[in-house]
Amino acid sequence: MEWLSAENVVAIGTAVIGVVASGVMVWYERRVPGRKRIGYRVQMDNAIGDDVRSGRENRRLGLFDEAPGMVDATLVLLRIENDGSQTIDRDDYTSPERHGLTAVFTDRTIRGVSVTQPTDIDHIMDHFSADRGFGYEGNRLRIPRVPLNRGDYFKLLVLLSGGDVGREIRLYGGIREGEVHPNRSATPDEKENVFSLPARVFTALLTASVLVLAGIVVFRDGNPIECERGGLTVTGSTAFAPVIETLAKDYEGKCQGADITVEARGSELGVVELDALAGRSKDSARSVIAFSDGPSGERLGLRGKKIALSAYTLVANEGNAFAAAGLSLRQVRELYAGTYTRWGQLMSEAERETKYRDLADLPVVLVSRGDNSGTRQIFQERVLDGRWESAPSTSLDCRENASVVVRCELASTGDVLKKVAAARGAIGYSELALARTAEKDGVARVPLDGKQADIDEIETNGSTYPYRDVEYAYTYGTPRNGTLAASFLAYLDEETSRQAIRDKGHVPCRQAMGLCE
Repeated sequence: MEWLSAENVVAIGTAVIGVVASGVMVWYERRVPGRKRIGYRVQMDNAIGDDVRSGRENRRLGLFDEAPGMVDATLVLLRIENDGSQTIDRDDYTSPERHGLTAVFTDRTIRGVSVTQPTDIDHIMDHFSADRGFGYEGNRLRIPRVPLNRGDYFKLLVLLSGGDVGREIRLYGGIREGEVHPNRSATPDEKENVFSLPARVFTALLTASVLVLAGIVVFRDGNPIECERGGLTVTGSTAFAPVIETLAKDYEGKCQGADITVEARGSELGVVELDALAGRSKDSARSVIAFSDGPSGERLGLRGKKIALSAYTLVANEGNAFAAAGLSLRQVRELYAGTYTRWGQLMSEAERETKYRDLADLPVVLVSRGDNSGTRQIFQERVLDGRWESAPSTSLDCRENASVVVRCELASTGDVLKKVAAARGAIGYSELALARTAEKDGVARVPLDGKQADIDEIETNGSTYPYRDVEYAYTYGTPRNGTLAASFLAYLDEETSRQAIRDKGHVPCRQAMGLCE
């Protein structure tokens, strides 16, 4: 199911939540009206002077000292308000008595009460009369049925005695389709909620869904690409194959319906097969891309695109310390000309007698690639100065033989690295990243004229290391828009693709055009 992607799932989910939320909110507003609520809180609960029971001296003046019962008197300021969403009428109180609410002051006795109201509310005081139930007895204060608009409030200043500050103060009573509850005051920085709780919940859900969708679009691997469906065969270079295999898998993961097959059998063979296929079926050839180490497809009239600068290196068995220390271009050219059969023949007399004495009689084994290899062609062009490997192929399995120069040709870079790791006298060549990976298996990279293969040195410091060239992608003509071949080639220029190319030890030509000229 091609549509079942993360983006589509979140997008559809967001739309569904939006529709459902709208319907639920309409239903909620019609079917679930806001509740009637009376809230209360104690704004002050202070002793009038120090309580003598605390053992401290009590100091008061005037009425606070002269009036009876002031020894353990306390003052409480109680705020009562309509903090709901609807007006409260006299008939909304459910008490069977004349009064509507009762305030209870635990362990204290009421001595007097004063009522205050906001200056912009005139009607409240009219309800505080004895015939409407206003009064007190013991620790219970009867509060009349006071109608309150939304946000209206009044305060009761209560003088008490006989108990300590902090004892429980409760407001009892009932409201039809509502409640009486303790509340708290807002801090100076707090604001009243503009939206109801359900509205805030649905808004949060919608916001989260949109953020998830935006995150998928913005932070997924790479920018959005033009996906195409169908089949594509990628052939050619074995040295560049790890890069192509990674990018092909990434593309298939992002673009459902795309099927990319990687068949790396060598640069020369790849471009030759593409040219031959075009002679049989032009349509079939348009579904093939051949990667080549170097411009091997130019002579066949294929259309090439520069993809990356690749570096290569000579490799030797890690047990051959002489080769691992580095060779000159002259020594390498003489080796591949078949001049030497033993490593000691490249050494000075002092080296043969002392430092590399155990290597002097070690047979030379040249592990090469077939003539369809782009890595070999670059080696011959850049290192052997345009000469072919003139030492004849004398072995199929690269077995050591001290009487002749042993040279074998293997099918892939991986085969070369395995053979070099297995034979102490072996030397071969490889793409740089693959050679680095093989170092843990017994392979050593060989510097040329004192320069080690280093793609960063080539890119940033202008190293003149010779064994390097451009990786090309060849197609039969210019790929048509809307085809998988065109889309995949465009994908190679994406930021994530360029990073994958760099991670494999190559420099994308889009980021280093001067090096790919």
